[in-house]
Amino acid sequence: MKICVAQTKPIKGNIQKNIENHIRLIKLAVSEEADVIIFSELSLTGYEPELAQKLAVNKEDTRFDDFQKISSVDQIIIGVGLPIKKGTGVCIGMLIFHPDKERQVYFKQYLHAGEDEFFSSGNNLINLIYGESIAPAICYELSVPMHSERAFKRGAAFYMASVVESVEGVDKSIEKLAEIAKKYSMTVFMSNCISKTGIYNAAGKTSIWNKKGELLKQLNHNKEGVLILDTASDKTLSKYL
Repeated sequence: MKICVAQTKPIKGNIQKNIENHIRLIKLAVSEEADVIIFSELSLTGYEPELAQKLAVNKEDTRFDDFQKISSVDQIIIGVGLPIKKGTGVCIGMLIFHPDKERQVYFKQYLHAGEDEFFSSGNNLINLIYGESIAPAICYELSVPMHSERAFKRGAAFYMASVVESVEGVDKSIEKLAEIAKKYSMTVFMSNCISKTGIYNAAGKTSIWNKKGELLKQLNHNKEGVLILDTASDKTLSKYL
């Protein structure tokens, strides 16, 4: 299996332009026969909590039909980030497209200080691929020990962290993710974005760690691209737009 994490430069609040950019990166991953591609937290809107209510979407929004078509035609699982309506609230979500299947949603369960003013927390637990189990995590969740422990106990072999990490904070998250990989013998991925988004100067450094917590490969801090791991050979590949 080939698992991919993407590094984008989100355009504030412009879902359509971000969709177009996501598709460019997905095609880059497809050209390398990736089976899964995961994007960063709120990748389709940027990290803009004040705009969340206005930008929030429903799971079946037709603007995302192209993702489903690509998923089915190219047999690739796609996970994108955006604010998603849940009841009367809005959650930070990952919308997941499987080939020829109904869309899935993963909602961020643990919010950091200040996010609860704009978002509701989710309570769902999913793995993206059963048998080759991939557990999603969204940003602050990687700092909550219960989250990675629960993923391990549910049989996850891969831990996928979609984040918005700043230049000031990224190294601390990198350290935590390396510890998670080593503690639970899971292969760990981090998808971050670049450039200014909300109050953050996103640091990039999208990364992959092996089961020993050793960094296998990392993207730079200023270019959009993809990072791919072939789980059969442990070989990695990076490609930039």
